[in-house]
Amino acid sequence: MDINPNAPVSARHQITINAPIETVWQILTDIEQWPTWNAHISAATLAGPIQPGSTFRWKANGTGIFSTLQTVEPHRHLSWTGKVIGTHAIHTWDLEPMGDAVVVTTAESFEGWLVRLTKGMMQTTLDTSLVAWLNNLKRKAEANL
Repeated sequence: MDINPNAPVSARHQITINAPIETVWQILTDIEQWPTWNAHISAATLAGPIQPGSTFRWKANGTGIFSTLQTVEPHRHLSWTGKVIGTHAIHTWDLEPMGDAVVVTTAESFEGWLVRLTKGMMQTTLDTSLVAWLNNLKRKAEANL
């Protein structure tokens, strides 16, 4: 699964993390622990295992989100869709081993009536959020070594 390239708001960012791919994957897929290392997430509850179709509820920057895992390819790719009033999101994570490091790419697209009304603000929010999430993941994974 990939983001919607025709969505009014989308972003793709990348970072290199100097940690084993298994470590990065474990941190990324331990959804209920996201609030412990990502200050933008205040709550996360997973209903079921890490597999397509499992759902989770979480709160990011004060907004409650309901998401469904779509793709789970261990140590390679994770994606989910999410819904908030007026917004439908697709979020993806790709992990690519690079020697002793991992190149992590995350992308997200937003669409819906609220996104069309607040496109500029939503684009800034999305870019800021994805960069912060990558930096927090890097800090957490590298601190675990």
